[in-house]
Amino acid sequence: MFVLGMDSSTQSTKALVVDAEDGSVVAEGRASHPPHSEIDPEVWWRACGEAVRQAVDAAPGPVEAVAVAGQQHGMVALDTAGTVLRDALLWNDTRSAPQARRLTERHGAAELAERTGLVPVASFTLTKLAWLAENEPANAARLDRVLLPHDWLTWRLSGNPDRAVTDRGDASGTGYFSPASAEWLPELCREVLSDRAPRLPEVLSPREPAGEVTELEELRGAVLGPGTGDNMAAALGLGIEPGDVVVSVGTSGTAFAVTEQPCGDPTGTVAGFCDATGRYLPLIATLNAARVLDSTANALGTDLAGLDELALRAEPGAEGLTLLPYLDGERTPNLPDATGTLTGMRTGNLTPENMARAAVEGMLCGLADGIDALRNVGVTVRRVLLIGGAAESAAVRAIAPMLFGVDVQVPEAAEYVALGAARQAAWVASGTDQPPKWPLRCESYEARDVARGEEIREKYRDAAQRVYG
Repeated sequence: MFVLGMDSSTQSTKALVVDAEDGSVVAEGRASHPPHSEIDPEVWWRACGEAVRQAVDAAPGPVEAVAVAGQQHGMVALDTAGTVLRDALLWNDTRSAPQARRLTERHGAAELAERTGLVPVASFTLTKLAWLAENEPANAARLDRVLLPHDWLTWRLSGNPDRAVTDRGDASGTGYFSPASAEWLPELCREVLSDRAPRLPEVLSPREPAGEVTELEELRGAVLGPGTGDNMAAALGLGIEPGDVVVSVGTSGTAFAVTEQPCGDPTGTVAGFCDATGRYLPLIATLNAARVLDSTANALGTDLAGLDELALRAEPGAEGLTLLPYLDGERTPNLPDATGTLTGMRTGNLTPENMARAAVEGMLCGLADGIDALRNVGVTVRRVLLIGGAAESAAVRAIAPMLFGVDVQVPEAAEYVALGAARQAAWVASGTDQPPKWPLRCESYEARDVARGEEIREKYRDAAQRVYG
């Protein structure tokens, strides 16, 4: 049996056709998205069609089940006719930071963390609804239904205008869902929308079918899974268990783990999400990850391979250079208006090698702080699985174990979000109690010079304290 998993991310749509028996990828397709923080959802639909056609055309047999994973938090606002009211605001759009602050002031961080698993920041959908009400009241008045990106694509694939669905994982990133009870909290929507609550999608269990595909010829008749958020899908694709922490270094950076119990962090550092299997997924996210390396390479007049060479020629600690890599503002720590800062510059250390090293160390220090935050809410950290585009960097692989303080394993390069969506599709199609077991092959990197890594991290923390308090 062949299944298809789709990853509708910030930058592109990836579609994988997978053998449900062993998880091997037999065909794939890809279509890019514009690099914006707000976007017409029709762009996703067109990219979905293009990526699926590429994958299905190359597949050795028909696809029997499909699931969609999508970028979390994005607000897709629909009117009563199902028409998109405005471009979707994505997770990396920070305009709703004032609304996030006011929600926290009104309710208190501890109360919101207990009710929703989250302390509001600009990424979360609830804050975007509040922004819509304050800044586009005409659109807010016409709002009938609000969906997340993966919800909207699943809804389009099903062709059923009356039924929209989601899953616990993606729902738990909205700010108006209770991970503990697995129920919506529509009163929070009413609060920010002047006592009007939009229709919210039906929350399906992890292996519950969402119907069949009717609106894409290449997939017509395939069973449709509930889908999930991208981080939940990555966890499912990797098959992680307690003790594993995944660090994903893509457009954004994330660190997450699976737990049996929900968690609420009143500091707001850890988001208490649900996962895609019925468990929970405490997670931290940074806005600045692989693009920090891209930008630094560009500034140094080289490419990523050249950046690796420069960084690995420098000594650990970059002779005192420290980069706070908040090039696009930051979510963790919550500094939406921050900019990047290079500290410790002297005549003798301002070299391309040290600048490259500082970029890699700065990006990884932010994620190492995230791993510590997971420990602080009770997560056991036995190993780190390093994924994402920047996991291919030789410098990232070499430096990460020293800064993370534990052994790092790098799974073979794969689209783990799309692979997780495919695994969900196979699970739904099989009707079994547990998802299929697929092998995971990794390359291991031992944690060494951990004491030196802690010194580098201490300098990073001191720099952040000096600049941002």
